Amino acid sequence: MAAIASGAKEVGIFASASQSFSKSNINCSIEDSLVCHSDVAIAARKLLIPLCGYISCVVGCPVEGKISPSQVAYVAKELYDMGCSEISLGDTIGVGTPVSFQCLRLLLVWSPLKLAVHFHDTYGQAISNILASLQVIHTALEFSRKIKPNESSQWIHQYQVLGVVRMLKEGASGNVATEDVVYMLNGLGLKTHVDLKKLMLAGDFICKHLGRSSGSKTTVALRKVTAPAPKL
Repeated sequence: MAAIASGAKEVGIFASASQSFSKSNINCSIEDSLVCHSDVAIAARKLLIPLCGYISCVVGCPVEGKISPSQVAYVAKELYDMGCSEISLGDTIGVGTPVSFQCLRLLLVWSPLKLAVHFHDTYGQAISNILASLQVIHTALEFSRKIKPNESSQWIHQYQVLGVVRMLKEGASGNVATEDVVYMLNGLGLKTHVDLKKLMLAGDFICKHLGRSSGSKTTVALRKVTAPAPKL
């Protein structure tokens, strides 16, 4: 109720496909977390607030290792049955490969379900995973939030490379840079409704205030291309 009073227009509930990660992250089992989420889902339905579901560790867990696609499908169906119209699949520690994300096929049995995928780039696989996911679910993409909610039934959200996962010893790197994803999608001829030049400026602004260089390969490459040639 406090969230609604503050102006929230959408509610998200977070679960994990890994028991160990669930206990480490939110101090309860998957089943217990789903019970808590059901109360939120009931309140959201009464208030006609859209409900989104998020699943972490859909490919791998820093404690359990590889996660079974059937476990991901189980959690996704539980969230769907609660009323989640959109579900985001998170490769929380960035260990996924294109083959790993064949698990998406298990989720397509629920035709009303809107799928999102959320990739970390720990092993440099995020861009290839996004492309593989597109090939599996044949979808249009939007970023960070749905710019045109009625335009596509499935979507992918990404952000600038900022966060890490502390539970992984070497630290999972941040999410794949939006600049790199937009560059790829432009090359595929897909409309993102994102101005790459303005996006790069936004990334520069963030990096300047954080005191760090850009993690976007596209930004680094384009800066080199557009830089003035040195005088001889």
